[in-house]
Amino acid sequence: MSVMSTASITKLVTIFDLFFDPHMQLHQVLFLLTVIISLYPLLRLHQNQRAEAYRGSAETGWIHSIRTLLSRAFISSADETQLFWMEQADHEQMAKHWSFRVSNDLDYIYRYLGISPNQPFHQIFQPPRPLLVTSRLNCKFCPVGHRNMVPSLRRRRAANPNSQVWLLDTSFQWVEADLLVATCSKCKSEYYPDRVTRPGLTRGQRIDWLEWDARFIRISVHGIWVDRAVAKAQEKALYRFHSGWANFADWINDRLEENAPHKFSYRQSKRLFLEHFGRRLLVAHGKHLYFSLPGNASAQTLALSIRQQIGQDQGLIPGALEHGCMDCTHIKRYRSDLPETLVDGQSTDVAGLINLELDANNANPDTLPANLPDEVSNQNAPPAGEPRGYVRMMVMDGKTITHKKCALFACNNPLVNYKNGRFCQDHLLEGRKCGIVSCGEHVSSVDSLTCNKPEHMAWYRRFDERFHLLSYPGVKRVIRRQNIASETGEDGGGPTLEISLPELDGIPWNKVEHTFRARTTYCLETAQWACGYPIGWTKCYRAESPSAILAFIDYLWDGNSAARPGFIVYDKACELLRHIVTQNARSDWIETTKFIVDAWHYIGHRATDILCRVRCNPAPMDGSQPDLVLVEEDDHGGQHQTRAFNTETAEQLNSWLNGFESQLRQMTDVNYDFYVHVLMLLYSETVNERIERRGTRAGGRIF
Repeated sequence: MSVMSTASITKLVTIFDLFFDPHMQLHQVLFLLTVIISLYPLLRLHQNQRAEAYRGSAETGWIHSIRTLLSRAFISSADETQLFWMEQADHEQMAKHWSFRVSNDLDYIYRYLGISPNQPFHQIFQPPRPLLVTSRLNCKFCPVGHRNMVPSLRRRRAANPNSQVWLLDTSFQWVEADLLVATCSKCKSEYYPDRVTRPGLTRGQRIDWLEWDARFIRISVHGIWVDRAVAKAQEKALYRFHSGWANFADWINDRLEENAPHKFSYRQSKRLFLEHFGRRLLVAHGKHLYFSLPGNASAQTLALSIRQQIGQDQGLIPGALEHGCMDCTHIKRYRSDLPETLVDGQSTDVAGLINLELDANNANPDTLPANLPDEVSNQNAPPAGEPRGYVRMMVMDGKTITHKKCALFACNNPLVNYKNGRFCQDHLLEGRKCGIVSCGEHVSSVDSLTCNKPEHMAWYRRFDERFHLLSYPGVKRVIRRQNIASETGEDGGGPTLEISLPELDGIPWNKVEHTFRARTTYCLETAQWACGYPIGWTKCYRAESPSAILAFIDYLWDGNSAARPGFIVYDKACELLRHIVTQNARSDWIETTKFIVDAWHYIGHRATDILCRVRCNPAPMDGSQPDLVLVEEDDHGGQHQTRAFNTETAEQLNSWLNGFESQLRQMTDVNYDFYVHVLMLLYSETVNERIERRGTRAGGRIF
């Protein structure tokens, strides 16, 4: 041991003896010593103020701050054993006494440690470089071996085992960090901070297993890592400000110093988004323990692999079917629970809405389908001695948030090229044919989209002149201006969306089937409980047809028929019910669920539609559906009926989704599905937090 190291140890021992209690643990002493060194800038401010003050006053505001910080550090360093044998007041008094003693001699402590008063602080105290290493100690794949122990992890043998990487830390700055990789000597698996990679079945193949609770995430194969706290910030920016990964990358770069060693690229921001939310989605769906993907997978492969696990073209929110709260779940009610004075057995009006009387000009009103079964439940009186049970309401609606697909109407396949492509992989050869589908002739040249027929070429030129500069923001802007002009009765003076193209072969322009540009899906269909908690979603590719909606609700409750809601609210519920009865009069849905039109759209339905008025009324005042109405008393003591459920939660969700529409329209089918999964997860967590805050959660699991 050298003389220098011996002197340093002697100084430390002296400081420990003078300023620290002998019963303190060593890790506490080292922590407090680190805090003391970090307070050096405050001591310099204190001494500078003393030099200026008249007669050198010993007390300044800086020294009081030093004592406060020392006292807090002393309290936070105490372990549970010390707190168990000492009252809190006594411990705080001891911390106060210790901070006074140290602060009075702080200058001597620094000098004794060899810290010069004129030395810049960043040269005295530098935080340690972050260390990136796995949190595991033993191999997760190997069985128990020698001495009944799982093989321990060893340091990977490499030319440079301590790799230096760049880390975007919690302060959104690039710092250098040390990366150490562990390995298992038996199965040759390698353990990184964010994943475990092991040999595959074929030679040279590697398989990655994600660490779902990793603190550090790699976003580039070139040694670029990010702290998970940055991903949390990206998550908040997405929910609060509807920020995409490109906007978030720009915000990070704006925060970086001018001489920053790296820029946070759009590609890295997207990778961070997929890595972070991919883990969150896998954990939420219970797929994280057995999920794997090819080693060093691209961002597209990562998103595709996760989508295959949690749902393609549709999704079910984890735990949504078991959800229950006071806003979407009520105890079963019967007609006898309603005051007789408020029940009009002949009226089909809606509580809280205008009367919907039959139009005298309609002499032939619709009738109920002949094969529609009678109401199953008896609404007149509750069964004696039996529990009432619960009634839940689900709300559905479609939103025209779309993404591109193959230009052929009957094809739902994704595009090969989402930037300017028109066809999927199966129909690439269609690009050699005339864009007018009924023509079938080959194109006149490689760059042309039509054959050499003059009428087809002229029609395409008119089409291209009208639509090639059309963008989604521009369309929204024009529609907004037109709406303002129609409301004020004034001519806005701006562009309009009046489209007029010539006929082609006697066919109106909007009926001409062509492949001049890629088509889009029809809409995004969402389902949520009446409280707003989302249940699931699906994509309608060609139309929001009753058959597509029926397939959607069949998917949501596949194998969970006992958890079906008592009511499903949908703006075209009467059409859906008529479709179910027509296709299968013995469908389980007719026996378990009643289909209701939401209050807003019910006003616009035909008064002559008896099926809609009798079976799909959102809150009938005739006592036929006591679960849909509540009796409330006004300030004057009068009683009146109101709707028991909020039937407009789907509209509220769609209003929130509006902020993401421009982003989703530009995405591939894989990114679109992944993004919608993320949005539904975030929205469900927000609604759940609101329910917990209001205290309206049901007492237990409904199903």
